[in-house]
Amino acid sequence: MMQVSDVRMFPVILRNSIESIKPDSSEEKMTSTELQGMPMPVAPLKIAYLEGCLEMAKQVNSAIVKTRKTLAGTRKEASSIHGYVEPTYLLDSYCSRYGTGEGKAKLNESVRGSDLFILADVTNYSITYKVCGRINHMSPDNCFQDIKRIISAANGKAHRISVIMPFIYEGRQHKRSGRESLDCAMGLKELSDYGVSNIITFDAHDPRVMNAIPLRGFDNFMPTYQFLRALTKCAPDLNFDSKHFMVISPDEGAMPRAVYFSNILGADMGMFYKRRDYSHIVDGKNPIVAHEFLGDSVKGKDCVIIDDMISSGGSMLDVCSQMKERGANRVFICTTFGLFTDGFAKFDEYYEKGFFTKLITTNLCYRPPELLQKPYYETANMYKYLASIIDTLNHDMSVEQVKSTTHKITKMLEKHKREPIEITT
Repeated sequence: MMQVSDVRMFPVILRNSIESIKPDSSEEKMTSTELQGMPMPVAPLKIAYLEGCLEMAKQVNSAIVKTRKTLAGTRKEASSIHGYVEPTYLLDSYCSRYGTGEGKAKLNESVRGSDLFILADVTNYSITYKVCGRINHMSPDNCFQDIKRIISAANGKAHRISVIMPFIYEGRQHKRSGRESLDCAMGLKELSDYGVSNIITFDAHDPRVMNAIPLRGFDNFMPTYQFLRALTKCAPDLNFDSKHFMVISPDEGAMPRAVYFSNILGADMGMFYKRRDYSHIVDGKNPIVAHEFLGDSVKGKDCVIIDDMISSGGSMLDVCSQMKERGANRVFICTTFGLFTDGFAKFDEYYEKGFFTKLITTNLCYRPPELLQKPYYETANMYKYLASIIDTLNHDMSVEQVKSTTHKITKMLEKHKREPIEITT
C-alpha cells in the first residue's frame, strides 16, 4: 500500500480516469479530477467544521466521497492510496463552552499527517451558547476564536492546514479611515502566525487584503457561473444581449463584478454611485443622500443587480425602485451573501410592489428558514464547487481551472441560446 510519506516520489497518475463517467448533465461537475486526472494527494484529507457549517460540511463531504468512490470503481490505483477512498472525510471534533462563556475545542481522532481543511461560517448567528445562564448568539468574533481553537487542538500534527471562510472575517474592515482598527488584516496575520497555509474565501469585499499575508496562499473565488445557472433556472426566457439585458452595479465597489458579468454576456452595463452627506455621521458613517445612475437607458430591458452582499438591504432596494422608475422590465438581484440584518419586511414590501422579480444568493452563509420560503428567493448552489476546490487543493494542483469558469459559462450560454436550460437540484 502506498504511504503518505511516499507522496512526493510519485508522478501524476490516474490520468483521464473519469472520462468514461457520464454524470447527469443537470449537475455541476467536480472540475479538477475530471479535467486534469488524479495526481497523488499531499496527505489524507480531513475536514473540520464549526457547528454553523454542519450542512455545508455534509454536502461537500458527500460530493467528494461520491467522486472518489466512482474513481475507485474505474481505477484500482485509487484504492491503493492511503486514506484516499474513505466513507467520510469529516473530522470528529467539536467546540464547547464553560458556564462563563469561555470555550475549548476537542478533536476525537488523530489528524497527524493529514491535509486539514477547516470550514467556518462566521455569519451564522443562529448558534447559541450560555453565559452564566443567559443565552448568547455566536458572533463573528466567537467563530474566529473557535477556528483558532481547532488549529490549536491539532497541536501542530497536521501536514497542512487550510481555512475556508466563505464570508471572510471582518472583510468590510479591510482598510483604515483615520484612527480605526485594521481587523481583517490582523485576523489574516493571526491565522498565518498559527501556521495556516491557505485561506479560501468567496467574493471578498476587497481581495487586496491578501497583501497582509504575502507568504501564504489566499484564493478568492467568484460565483458568476452559479448565478447564471440560477438566473436561467428561474427565468429561462432571459435574452442575454445588449438589446434586452443590462448588468447593473449598485455602487463603485461592485464595478469589477459587473464589468466581468456584462462582458461575458455581451450585455450593456450601468452603474449607480452613492451621493453622501459628509456633514453628518449616522451609525458611524455618512448617510446616503441619493443614488445617481450612469449608463444607457434601461427602458424595457431585464436587469440584474450584482453585488457581494446584502446587509440591511436598503441601498439595494433603492436601486431596484430606481430601475423600475426608469422603465426596466424585470429586475433580478444577485448577491453572494444575503445577511438581511434588518429582516425581510422591506423585501416583502418591494416584491409586492413589483420592484424586483427574483432575489438570488449563494448558500455559503447562514440563511434563515424564513428566507427559504419566500416566493422571490432562489439559491445559487455552491457546495459542489466548494468540493472541487478542496479536492484540487488536496492534490496540490493549480486552482486556476476551478477558478476560471469562463469556458463553462460560454458553453452554458450557447446552449441557452438554442433552448431554455432545465436544471434540477
